Amino acid sequence: MNTRHIAEEFRLSHWSGIMRERQASGLSIKAFCKSSGFHENVYFYWQRKLREAACKVLPDKTSGLISTSQNETVAPNKSLVPSGWAQLTEIEPAPAPMSSLTVEISGCRVNVSTDTDPALLMKVCGVLKSL
Repeated sequence: MNTRHIAEEFRLSHWSGIMRERQASGLSIKAFCKSSGFHENVYFYWQRKLREAACKVLPDKTSGLISTSQNETVAPNKSLVPSGWAQLTEIEPAPAPMSSLTVEISGCRVNVSTDTDPALLMKVCGVLKSL
């Protein structure tokens, strides 16, 4: 690893922290840059650089290994997240709450859910009415 690469990693890490500070502050980019004493164009330049760094490492679908921009190959379980970034994972949606209905005929109760077969429900109601 050369010093140019180390310096670039340091700058990316530094600007990643600045961007986290801006998000935590709740200020707009314009207001944050003004209060921090640098121009918005500098902020957007480093935002683009951080995005490019995040996209440099892409999985190689054909071999199951991961290729990096420096033509290195790493194991798929190694983190692809640049330093200073967080790994996001998909969250499975919660199952929808079960809708149900209670039918009472002639003193008998039947709980009906969305999974209840309509033909079966008609037969049960017919039997209950005849009681």
